[in-house]
Amino acid sequence: MQSDNLEAVNTTLKTGKESFVFNGDKLPINVLSFWQWSTSELLGNALRGILAEFIVASTIDALDAPREEWDAYDLITKNGLKIEIKSSAYLQSWKQKQLSKISFGIQPTTVWDKDNKRSLEAKRQADVYVFCLLAHEEQATVNPLDLSQWVFYVLDTKILDDKKPLQKTITLSSLLKLNPVEADYGNLAQELRKY
Repeated sequence: MQSDNLEAVNTTLKTGKESFVFNGDKLPINVLSFWQWSTSELLGNALRGILAEFIVASTIDALDAPREEWDAYDLITKNGLKIEIKSSAYLQSWKQKQLSKISFGIQPTTVWDKDNKRSLEAKRQADVYVFCLLAHEEQATVNPLDLSQWVFYVLDTKILDDKKPLQKTITLSSLLKLNPVEADYGNLAQELRKY
């Protein structure tokens, strides 16, 4: 008999060696083979966004717990700073006629609370936004794993709320007019510690 009160499932970090099983027997496929099959296309929009979250998490020492898909914000520092990560790139994994125009999603959101009820007020949930741009423009040499190809723009959420309260997306040129702090991978953590 199914319970009427199913608590959230606690996600644990995987090693990649966990085997798939069928009828109690281990199969020759494991989590690593799933990851290789499903997440090798790092330029694609959806996975590049998750990769950007991982990159920022690596700078703030937040890799000890797995990513939560439905959290109100993407990351939280050990000091409690809530961070929203947005990603964009000039190059995509599909055939392009020209470089992509850079824009980022910034829409206010509602969230699910611990009792599985959606909040009524739409707002930006994080304290700060990190806009992650894979800025490399040469298809032959683009490599999302080369962190020198990325540029990071850090912006206090209060500025977005004040200047763009209901806006859903922002172009790079409009973002730059808000004077975000520009950082590279080497000094991103230092910039985030200022908030």
